[in-house]
Amino acid sequence: MPWHEGRGVTMDTGTLAHGLPYYTVGSGRPLVVLRWFTPDHANPTGWALRMERRTMDPLGRHFHVYAVNRAPGMAEGTTMADIAGRHADALAERFGEPVDVLGMSSGGSLALQLAADHPEVVRRLVVAGAAYTLTPLTREVQRSYTEAVAAGRRGAHHQAPLVGRTALTRALFRPLLWLADPVMRPSNPLDMLRFAQAEDSFDVRDRLAGIRAPTLIVGGERDLAYPAGLFRETAELLPESQLIIYPGTSHIGTFGHPRFAADVAEFLS
Repeated sequence: MPWHEGRGVTMDTGTLAHGLPYYTVGSGRPLVVLRWFTPDHANPTGWALRMERRTMDPLGRHFHVYAVNRAPGMAEGTTMADIAGRHADALAERFGEPVDVLGMSSGGSLALQLAADHPEVVRRLVVAGAAYTLTPLTREVQRSYTEAVAAGRRGAHHQAPLVGRTALTRALFRPLLWLADPVMRPSNPLDMLRFAQAEDSFDVRDRLAGIRAPTLIVGGERDLAYPAGLFRETAELLPESQLIIYPGTSHIGTFGHPRFAADVAEFLS
């Protein structure tokens, strides 16, 4: 496996079964982190890696973190259940026993699907910045963004409704995102599109009562992708759950909250 240095901490990278790319940081008991919505189905590099390490490194002080992404070359018509099935195979092969799983944003959607479909691989579950389904706004934003990029057009500006809280801030962010689009462009836009299409129909509300893994739901009070009420409803429908909502915190701010790593570690201890 290749080794890289990142922010003074050694990082190991590799591939799990079904071609799922991962990198690790930290030491101790394993924690599988299902990464958020990513343009590329690959391990991050450059500025994207530096940004992710701001979340992963604090978790790495408590766990041996396996940050796992979806496999490249996603086929048309792939469903969330298909993706969860591949992850279940990969985790069973790698660990041979149930493991703690943390899903963030779109990774949280996948984590809930995994726990519902494959309880044998999930020991305990943390879902951060995600719920049992997408909101209509988040679904529309992802659809507009990924379809534009897959068609060869700039699409990042379509994310403005999930970044700006007011009409003014959205108007300010839209041209900035449009200008930033080239540096955010994936190497294979179809991977991003096909994952968005899989998540578009994701809804496990009726499956939550059957999830037996103890689950922590973490969300931000000012998350524009998911209202706080949807976090509460998700937690209420799970048989064994805890809920943390960070006051005044955005979607991305949830993962960088000063308490996030400690709250995850306390729940999983």
